[in-house]
Amino acid sequence: MPELDVSTRRFLPWVVALAFFMQALDTTILNTALPGMARDLGENPLRMQSAVVAYMLTVALLIPASGWLADRFGTRTLFLWAIGLFSLGSLACALSPSLSMLVLARVVQGVGGALLVPVGRLVVLRAFPREEFLPVMSFIAIPSMIGPLMGPTLGGLLVEYVSWHWIFLINLPVGLAGVWASLRFMPQLKSLKPAAFDWGGFVLFSLGLMLLSLGLQGLGEQVLSTVVSVVMLFAGAASMAAYWLHAARSPKPLFDMALFAIPSYRIGILGNIFARLGSGATPFLTPMFLQLGLGYSPSVAGLSMIPAVLGAMFTKTLGTRLIRRIGYRRVLVSNTVLLGLMIASFALIDRQTTHLWLALHLGLFGMVNSMQFTAMNALTLVDLDERTASSGNSLLSVVMQLSMSLGVATSGLFLLLFSGTTVSHATPGPALVTAFHATYLAIGGMAAMACFIFYQLRHHEGGARVNIAANSRFGEE
Repeated sequence: MPELDVSTRRFLPWVVALAFFMQALDTTILNTALPGMARDLGENPLRMQSAVVAYMLTVALLIPASGWLADRFGTRTLFLWAIGLFSLGSLACALSPSLSMLVLARVVQGVGGALLVPVGRLVVLRAFPREEFLPVMSFIAIPSMIGPLMGPTLGGLLVEYVSWHWIFLINLPVGLAGVWASLRFMPQLKSLKPAAFDWGGFVLFSLGLMLLSLGLQGLGEQVLSTVVSVVMLFAGAASMAAYWLHAARSPKPLFDMALFAIPSYRIGILGNIFARLGSGATPFLTPMFLQLGLGYSPSVAGLSMIPAVLGAMFTKTLGTRLIRRIGYRRVLVSNTVLLGLMIASFALIDRQTTHLWLALHLGLFGMVNSMQFTAMNALTLVDLDERTASSGNSLLSVVMQLSMSLGVATSGLFLLLFSGTTVSHATPGPALVTAFHATYLAIGGMAAMACFIFYQLRHHEGGARVNIAANSRFGEE
């Protein structure tokens, strides 16, 4: 473990916390601004999910390589590149004259975002002794909760009173501060002999993810023919199958195959995929529903999302106690059904719904959604040992990003199908309310079906080390 000087020990957690804040803010600030951005770019607002999916998918693709890159090039070097690419991508987003250019800029931004959080966490893990690790990471996790709290409101205020371009431009001074602080306080930690990286597996896995996502987006946005989209879906499935065969034969695969011999991990990963398809789409759908369907202004729509974040923060303190008392199986089966019902119940909200009732509904949804994430993450990681912990946590991070990306793409597909619009026509107003209601019912049903996966748990599985697992991701969702 490297020796750190006093100033580095004092300010390094702040540098990493700044990176966590940038990444957390960016994942939520865009959703409220999408209708306004669509209007300026001359796009159908129901087609704007590609700007969200591009970022999430890029992050998912690069997470597996982040640890190896840090070992190869050094933590300070990679962290500076991450901030630089994130800031450059933000500037390109603000200058984008079309949706296509915005999507490309979001990919650049996603490359930086994919490296910020994993490298920051790795630096803290290597720079601080074990007895200081949990307090430092708990401090660093605070911005991960503040970012989603500020994001929707700030996005709504900026798009209504200034311009949507400032959603991205505000990242530039933060990025400059991050570069200056990294040069002063970020240690350059690297491995003299980096472990071999499974480039073949990485290419197959990444290609599979990309083709599956593009095929689903092609169906949803109607910018590709149905035949091309279906071919992409099949090609993506073939690439994932090829990766599975490759991993079974490789001595050091991208993700350790021993992970899938652990029942709690196997069930947790599958449950994450299907439950997050529904819950991951809701933060994308709801700000648009409030504006396009219910006629809210961007600022009011952003403020309306605050109860969901507050509900999620409140539930963080209850998750571990409830799991310890009644076990993973009961918590996840019952909460997954409740989550599906909560998502579907957005179909009961219409233009006559009061702001108070909407706030109560969103607050309750935030609590149930947070309980789901906490329990799923804890179950997935609880039985990992020293050999499988790194690979298992990396795969979980990929699955979280991927499933939320697919959830956004799927909800966009449902919206266009239920609204009966083409990509060039979408009329905001009461006519869209029915389409949003049907979409909520569909994704709520998808999320609830994951209860059958968690029902496969045995009562004793995941019963040990609840507290360790629940804190292993330090409240990140």
